[in-house]
Amino acid sequence: MLITDPWFYAAAIPAVLLFGIAKGGFGGGPGAAAVPLMALVVSPVQAAAILLPILCLMDLVTLWAYRGRWQLDELKALLPASLLGIAIGTALFGFMSPDVVRLCVGLVAILFTGHYWLNRLRPTREEPAHWPHAAAWPAGATAGFTSFIAHAGGPPLNMYMLRRPLDRTRFVATTAVFFALVNYTKLIPYAWLGQFSAENLKTSAALAVFAPAGVYLGVWLHRRVSDRAFFAVVYVFLLLVGLRLTSQALAGLSA
Repeated sequence: MLITDPWFYAAAIPAVLLFGIAKGGFGGGPGAAAVPLMALVVSPVQAAAILLPILCLMDLVTLWAYRGRWQLDELKALLPASLLGIAIGTALFGFMSPDVVRLCVGLVAILFTGHYWLNRLRPTREEPAHWPHAAAWPAGATAGFTSFIAHAGGPPLNMYMLRRPLDRTRFVATTAVFFALVNYTKLIPYAWLGQFSAENLKTSAALAVFAPAGVYLGVWLHRRVSDRAFFAVVYVFLLLVGLRLTSQALAGLSA
């Protein structure tokens, strides 16, 4: 049967909507808050398993909304590296306890929040230099790994994509294709590792109704709300959740 704890849905419904908004309008980065938010109620491993089928549904909606606007040369550079990151995540999965995964998720949240705020505080009189295509390999591999363990591939990918010569819409469209291919690839190792239990799949189905609504809300906000304002609110929240998860993990590991 599906999860019936009301506290779970109090965290999961906003998490799904936030991920949809991030995918539909802001390149996926703020969606990194979804698993940490749900991990306050269930284990991060279960949270990731419940979210993956929902993300695959969101990907289809996002691809339709931004069809034909992606940058193929960026995808050719990023996607092979992402497969390496997914393979590393699969190989390490059996060695990571729930507290280790919780610690990884918390630290990812804290580190990427710090990166965001450092960029905000940096003087903006000069545009930073564009990164070369070679930087796609570490960015893609890191995004593949963090996406595998916590669906948190947005921040490392954005570190690279924001330093490439792309307009706002091509940026979002390219990240949409990247994560669609990454998420559908992740279905294979997730199934192999036994993450799609009946409880998880039924819970995913119950939450799936919020997926298209989140994506289309993101598309709507993409045209009306500045990235800076949206990211600022989400990353403050992400930092708080990351600190909470890290403290929980350290307490569990030291016990």
